[in-house]
Amino acid sequence: MYQKDTGEDITLTTFNTETEALKKAILPYFNGAIDCGKGTENTACLYSGIETNKYKNYNNTNGAPKAYLDDGQYVAIDGMMYFFENYGTSSEGATGRVFIFVDVNGFNRKPNQLGRDLFAFQLVENGKMLPVGADKTYYDENVYCSKTSASSYNGIACTNRALYDSSFWKD
Repeated sequence: MYQKDTGEDITLTTFNTETEALKKAILPYFNGAIDCGKGTENTACLYSGIETNKYKNYNNTNGAPKAYLDDGQYVAIDGMMYFFENYGTSSEGATGRVFIFVDVNGFNRKPNQLGRDLFAFQLVENGKMLPVGADKTYYDENVYCSKTSASSYNGIACTNRALYDSSFWKD
C-alpha cells in the first residue's frame, strides 16, 4: 500500500538510511497501532537499556540480541509486536540490512524466543520482504536455526522453516 500511495519503490536502499525509516513508512497502514518509539528510549514498550533481556534464543540458552529490536517498535491492534532493525551501511561501504521482527503473541506473553514466537523478516534490495533463513537473506537457517547452538542469534533464521517446513512444528 505504501508503494501504491507514494509511487516510491520499497528497496533496501530506500530504507537503510535512518533507523526508523521503514517503521515510519508503514506504521500508518496499521490502524490503531501504538507507536512505542525506539527501544533505546526509556519510554519504549520494550526498553533495550534494561539489565535483563526479555527475549531468548531458539533453545533458551542465551539472550537474543537486544540491539536488533531497538530501531523502532509498535504494537498492532491484535497485540502483535513489531520491532525494526536498520543495520546501516558499514564504513567499508557494505550494504546495510533491514529487518522486521514480529512477536506473534505480543511481548508480554511467553515464550519470547527467536523462532518460537519471535520471527524475523529481511528487506532485500529488490524490495521483497523475505523470511530470514530463505535464500538471499543474511542468516543461514542451517546455522541459526539449531536445537543445540547457544549463539544469541540462534533462531533468527527459523522463520523460513516455520513458514514452509511442516516438520518444524513437530518438535
